[in-house]
Amino acid sequence: MTKPMTTDRPIVYSTDPAWKPPCPACGKSPCACPGARQNEPVRLSFRRGHKGSGITLIERLQMHPAGKEELLKKFKKRLGVSGAVKLGALELQGDQRDFAEAELKAAGYKVRRIG
Repeated sequence: MTKPMTTDRPIVYSTDPAWKPPCPACGKSPCACPGARQNEPVRLSFRRGHKGSGITLIERLQMHPAGKEELLKKFKKRLGVSGAVKLGALELQGDQRDFAEAELKAAGYKVRRIG
C-alpha cells in the first residue's frame, strides 16, 4: 500500500522545464502578488471607433484573469461605465485614462500613456 501524496513537503527536484519556485510573499507559482514582476509598463490608450465616445484600453497588465475581472468590476462600479476584458486587455467605455492611470499607479504599476 502506498502513501497518498502530500503537498506539505517542498519540491526537491523537478523534471518540468517550466517549473519555477513559488513566490516567497504569496506562496504561489506564478506569483499572484498585485504589481509584482511587472517588467514593462502597463499601456493605457484611448481609441475612438466610428460610433460613440470611444474606449479606454488597459493593455499588458500582468495579472491573473480573475484578478483582471475584479479590477474591471471595481473600475466599472467607481466610474459608472460599462467595460469588458477582451484578449487580456481591459476596455472601459469613454475616456477614463486619468482615473485608470491614478488607480494603477496607486496599486504599484508603472503606466505609459499611448496616444
